Amino acid sequence: MTSAETVAAPTRCGFVAIVGAPNAGKSTLLNKLAGSKLSIVSPKAQTTRFRVIGILMHDLRSPDRARQGRAQLLLVDTPGIFKPKRKLDRAMVAAAWTGSDDADITLVLVDARSGVTEGVRDIAHRLHGSGRRLWLVLNKTDLVPRPRLLPLTAELVALFDVERTLMVSARSGEGLDDLLDDMAQALPEGPFLYPEDDLTDLPDRLLAAEMVREQIFLQTHEEVPYAATVETENFKEQPDGSVRIEATIYVSRAGHKGILIGDKGSRIRSIGEKARHGLASLLERPVHLFLNVKERAGWDEERARLRALGLDDQDTR
Repeated sequence: MTSAETVAAPTRCGFVAIVGAPNAGKSTLLNKLAGSKLSIVSPKAQTTRFRVIGILMHDLRSPDRARQGRAQLLLVDTPGIFKPKRKLDRAMVAAAWTGSDDADITLVLVDARSGVTEGVRDIAHRLHGSGRRLWLVLNKTDLVPRPRLLPLTAELVALFDVERTLMVSARSGEGLDDLLDDMAQALPEGPFLYPEDDLTDLPDRLLAAEMVREQIFLQTHEEVPYAATVETENFKEQPDGSVRIEATIYVSRAGHKGILIGDKGSRIRSIGEKARHGLASLLERPVHLFLNVKERAGWDEERARLRALGLDDQDTR
């Protein structure tokens, strides 16, 4: 293919929102498709708190597999949709729906093991008559006996007015190549919205806070990770090419502060060490990470704290 033909090749670009109940595997799917850790993941529900866009370049191919231009997929990972209680919860759910509102395609991700739960029915009710382009994606199908998948699919198709139905395993990668090809071909023709070498729209400061918060989810239990938030106070490039990051972990109760610090500081050191390694890999440079823990009761009802999380003011009303 000559350079002139490459320039003339069509381009496609668009937003694909991934919505679903908590723990359906949305962040795992985004990370697997993007080939990089862009959204934090833990076995606990409601880990994601705001929209994360993964920027993915993909070759468009004709039926004979010849290259026919390129597509830029803007994959939007959204918080799990659940019944909110706190202002933070309401902002998270609002962020999920806003991500779907703005998308060219909405992937409704359903955990095949859990099937048609109350949460799935609530999402179907909200999407009914919305006019969105809906694709049903059954996830974790490698963990479910094949005879169970067909009746489950039929039940879900009866709930959602879907354009396409696909079965995948975000964990193993099964079915993801076909999903990626189909999404790229279905996006509208148009110019790319981001530089081709960008991976995400997240600022490095917010990315750093999220990597710390992921370790809090992985290393603490019960209500502690849900009652904590992380803010990057300082992000400074050093003359030697490294970066110095100072972050504060806010917790709701004094007892949570003690748990996060641990015996003689053992827990906070472990959280910092693992987050630092993850950030160094992602930022491709040495990282010096300094963590501080502060008690701040009611932080999850404060607009300033929610704005620091990347949640819009109007999402909290």
